[in-house]
Amino acid sequence: MNVRRLIPTTAVAGAVALGLVTLSACGGGSDAADKGGSESGGKLDVVASFYPLQFLAEQIGGSYVTVDTLTKPGVEPHDLELKPKQIGELGTADVVLYLKGIQPAVDDAIAQSDADTKIDAATLTKVEEHGTEVGHDHGAEHGSEEHAGEGEAGTDPHIWLDPVKYGEVAQGVGAAFEKADPAHAAAYKANTQALMTRLAALDGEFRTGLKNTSTKTFITTHSAFGYLAERYGLEQEGISGMDPESEPSPARIKELQDIAKKDKVTTVFFETLASDKTAKTLASDTGLRTDVLDPLEGITDASKGDDYIEVMQSNLAALKKALGAK
Repeated sequence: MNVRRLIPTTAVAGAVALGLVTLSACGGGSDAADKGGSESGGKLDVVASFYPLQFLAEQIGGSYVTVDTLTKPGVEPHDLELKPKQIGELGTADVVLYLKGIQPAVDDAIAQSDADTKIDAATLTKVEEHGTEVGHDHGAEHGSEEHAGEGEAGTDPHIWLDPVKYGEVAQGVGAAFEKADPAHAAAYKANTQALMTRLAALDGEFRTGLKNTSTKTFITTHSAFGYLAERYGLEQEGISGMDPESEPSPARIKELQDIAKKDKVTTVFFETLASDKTAKTLASDTGLRTDVLDPLEGITDASKGDDYIEVMQSNLAALKKALGAK
C-alpha cells in the first residue's frame, strides 16, 4: 500500500473522538437496548468496510441482517476518509466486518469503537507475502531506498480474489454471525453452505478454464492478483505494484516489454477504479491489447457484472482470452 494516499492517524483519532462525542450526546439507555440483533427483536446490524466483505455479509446474513458499507460505490478503498457519522455507525453496530491492513483509517476507527463483534477477515485465512517485483531493479540501479523497498515481499491483502481463500473467510464470518445472533444460527449456517457451494463452483470454473493456456503470464496495472495467480498456476507481472496509481520506472517498463515478448503476452490489464493511462501507453508501445481485470474492490455501473460471482466470471473470461486458453 502507498501510505501517502491514506489519511493521517491523527486525523482519524480526531474524527473518532468527534464520533464518540456525537454518540454520547445523542445516545440514551443501555447498550443492549441500542443494539440490533435478536435481543431487541431487530435485525443484526452489520457494518462492512468495503465491497468484498459487504457481499459476504449480505449473502450469509440474508433477511436477518442489515448491511451498510463504509466504502461507497466508485470510491477507491485505499482513499477512504471516514466521516464522523460513519465512525458513529461503527460504535452502534452489532458486527463490524473489515480486513486489517488495507484501510488503516478504518483499522484505527474500529480499534476505538464499541461494536459488539469485530471480525478481521485477515484472521480467517492465511495472509501471505507476495513480492511486488516492481522497483526491484530500478531501486538497485538508482540506489533509492524508497524504490528498493517496493521490490521486497510484502503482505498481500487481496485474499478475496482467490475463491478458495474467500470461502475460508466466508466460513469464519458465518460462524461469527451464528455466535452473534444464535436465534438465527441455522439460517446463517445454511446460507454459508450455499455460498460455499457457489464459490467451489467458481473455483472449478477457474481450474478448468485456465488449465491449458498458451502462456501463463499476464500483465496488470495493479498487483492485486497474487493469490489468484498462485492458485491457478499463473504468473502476475504488475506495472505499479500494490498501488494502482503509482508510476513505474522506465526500467520497469523496459522489463515488461521484454517479458511480454518472451512469454507471448497479448494483453495489458487495467481496472475500473484507477487510471488506465499507463496500461494503454504500455500496450501501445508493445503492440498489445488492453482489457479489464477487476480487483473487485467495489461494484459500479462500469463493472462487468452485478456482484462478486459475476465479476469474477468476467475476469476468468478475460484471462482465458488473454492467455490463449485451449
